[in-house]
Amino acid sequence: MGLVGLVAACSGGSEANTANSEDAITVEHAQGSTSLEGTPERIVVFDLGVLQTLDTLGVEGVVGVPEVANMPEDLSEYASDDYTKVGSLKEPDYEQVNALEPDLIIVAARSAPAYGELSEIAPTIDMTVDTTNFLNSAIERIETLGELFGKEDEVRDRLDALTAKAEEVRDSGAADKTGLVILTTGGKISAYGPGSRFGIVYDDLGVQPAADDLSADTHGDAVSAEFIAETDPDLLFVIDRDSAIGESGESAKQILDNALVNGTTAAKEGGIVYLDPATWYLTSNGLPSLESMIETIGDSVA
Repeated sequence: MGLVGLVAACSGGSEANTANSEDAITVEHAQGSTSLEGTPERIVVFDLGVLQTLDTLGVEGVVGVPEVANMPEDLSEYASDDYTKVGSLKEPDYEQVNALEPDLIIVAARSAPAYGELSEIAPTIDMTVDTTNFLNSAIERIETLGELFGKEDEVRDRLDALTAKAEEVRDSGAADKTGLVILTTGGKISAYGPGSRFGIVYDDLGVQPAADDLSADTHGDAVSAEFIAETDPDLLFVIDRDSAIGESGESAKQILDNALVNGTTAAKEGGIVYLDPATWYLTSNGLPSLESMIETIGDSVA
């Protein structure tokens, strides 16, 4: 797929990408291509990262969103009754979606398996990001949304700044640091390496993996405090999943407060970084989240 996944389906291609266009548009996405009759005006969004991008760009027309127990603060307005709830992040309420008569449905990641059935209701696009090429893929998706809704200039300016910041982080000494990204949930710990959903830390921002051979599985590799101690990273990046989804239980700080973890280089030198749970777990493909994530890793390696 090209860098800009939006193609006019008729002559006068540049005009077909404008907000007022009535021309047919073909959007290329993770599961193929979808034709639209001009710029969508009634949008159902199942992915919070995409919703965050649309919100920050001032896109109007969102009518349906998923029911989320712990909606991120910057998206709190979408928890109101002003927006119809169309199921969960993973399980659409197809009747509600159909009743809204949308002219575009957007899925990604958790909701991607519902693409086929949702496509029978209305034109649907899958904005799932390729985790093996996370930053470039996320940039492509954001560019597609920018073109689709006539926000190209704002998107270009922000992505140029984001790319420059990522290069700055890579050049600032990130390669001199070893790091390990872990996620805690239900009292357990999972570790993530390059090519994983949190691989941006290594693949795009240059932190050296402290552990070899971690899988790129969505759920990571189950690990223990002993593993963290043996790996002994300079930087330990921590995502508290339970906090992100509003579940009670042991916090990440409680899980990691033990002699093994406290004896690591990261603990001794102030290198345990508690990442914002919502940003990293729920909206990591959103434009503001990407900006924040790069800034956070940059601060940690400075």
